[in-house]
Amino acid sequence: MEILIRPTNKTITVSSNTTLLDAFIQNDIAISYSCLSGRCGTCRCKIVEGSVSGPAAAEGRLAQNGQYVLACQSRIETDCVIEVPEPDEIITHPTKTLKVQVTAYDELSKDVRRLRVKTTKAFEYSPGQFSNLTFWKENGTRSYSMAGIMEDNELEFHIRLVPNGRVTSKLDGQINVGDSIKLNGPLGASYLRRKNLDPMLCVATGTGLAPIISIIRGALEFQMKNDIHLVFGARTKEDLYGLDYLERLAAEHPTFQYTIALDHTEPNSSYFKGLVTDAITSQYSDLKNWRIYLAGAPAMVEAASLACTKRGANIEQIYADAFYPSGV
Repeated sequence: MEILIRPTNKTITVSSNTTLLDAFIQNDIAISYSCLSGRCGTCRCKIVEGSVSGPAAAEGRLAQNGQYVLACQSRIETDCVIEVPEPDEIITHPTKTLKVQVTAYDELSKDVRRLRVKTTKAFEYSPGQFSNLTFWKENGTRSYSMAGIMEDNELEFHIRLVPNGRVTSKLDGQINVGDSIKLNGPLGASYLRRKNLDPMLCVATGTGLAPIISIIRGALEFQMKNDIHLVFGARTKEDLYGLDYLERLAAEHPTFQYTIALDHTEPNSSYFKGLVTDAITSQYSDLKNWRIYLAGAPAMVEAASLACTKRGANIEQIYADAFYPSGV
């Protein structure tokens, strides 16, 4: 069977018992991959024509624009046309399982904690990716995004404490400097695309700010020339964190600016009153040729994606790894 690869328009021949990822690698088709087990979503590709067996790799609005599958878990059933991500944005950071040591655990806001850990082995990742952290064996694994960049000496994670959560509600009493935690990563396809000059709109709510900070820092440290806009949303001022850091970034980098959107504001507040989607609607009339990075609850990601595409954004250039609640 034959696969026509877009956008390169290269045709390859594939046997039915070969995974798409193996076929791509054997035929020098550049594609991002990481865990090889269908967990990270990094090797997502779109089936334009033909039939492929394998789990769906997108939901909501992403799924409306073609059938997305995971190359590492899929096999073709007919001749196909398959679209892979832009060749110059490929990443291949092998997923690792490491023991890491806690170096800091402190408070960022009333219900957000900053966890810093140090690895004893090299750990490569791209800005915006996440890892699974296992705090204890029995139901103690949760997913958190790295809030820094690979060049940092430590890994930083932002954790929201959920009342009665099976894991997070216990962390304040059980996490201490010197403790060991198991880390598995990197995971995720919502990583910084470095090789373009398009303006960037980053949208975050809650601890979705962590991967967005990673993406923004990465773009600035890599000296990308893109204009970078951030919309950071929360319910109230007390739910915010990291504002001093954002202010410092904006003061030091003229290409970066940010908006704080709050559901509830005080009279005469300087913050935007409303949801992040309201801020997008109010401040951006044309998002054609923008790169969009979304991080937060699935409902926000879906709504923000819709708001952006209504303003001309290409859904293929909207990146998000939505995290679903798991009794955190």
